[in-house]
Amino acid sequence: MSPNLPKQVDLVNQSAATPGEAVFDTVHHVMHQYRAMQLRGLRDTAPELTHMEYKVLGFFARHPGASQSELAAHSGRDKAQLARLVKGLRDQQLLDAQVDDTDRRSTRLRLSTLGATVIGGLQGMGAQVAQLAVQGLSEDECTQLLALLTRVKANLDAATPAS
Repeated sequence: MSPNLPKQVDLVNQSAATPGEAVFDTVHHVMHQYRAMQLRGLRDTAPELTHMEYKVLGFFARHPGASQSELAAHSGRDKAQLARLVKGLRDQQLLDAQVDDTDRRSTRLRLSTLGATVIGGLQGMGAQVAQLAVQGLSEDECTQLLALLTRVKANLDAATPAS
């Protein structure tokens, strides 16, 4: 796009939304911006990873020693897709694997030193972006926003059948 031309506004995907739809459009847009800024900040310091690869690393950061089956159960993703992701992360030396002592057929995964550094950078950049995002909001406003979003989540949780 030429620097002399104004930025085009996407009117195709915009509609006169109900207030509820507008909330979710905005939440989606905010999360997209957050993730993009978070990953952009790591571009020069971390390996080039996809969003899903970061999510897999994040899972093993929160659940060290979990199995690939536990990752599949948690994420609801296709086992074959996850197997490819895990293999790629192991090949990049971001995940370490160890055979389970009680079940030799199972492998336990945890972040390698490099993987922990990458996740630490992502979390640090996330904290910076979050601080930027709430800039100008008081602590009370942040608390109120969190309470409202928690109510929305509770409404969805209550409407979702247990699996």
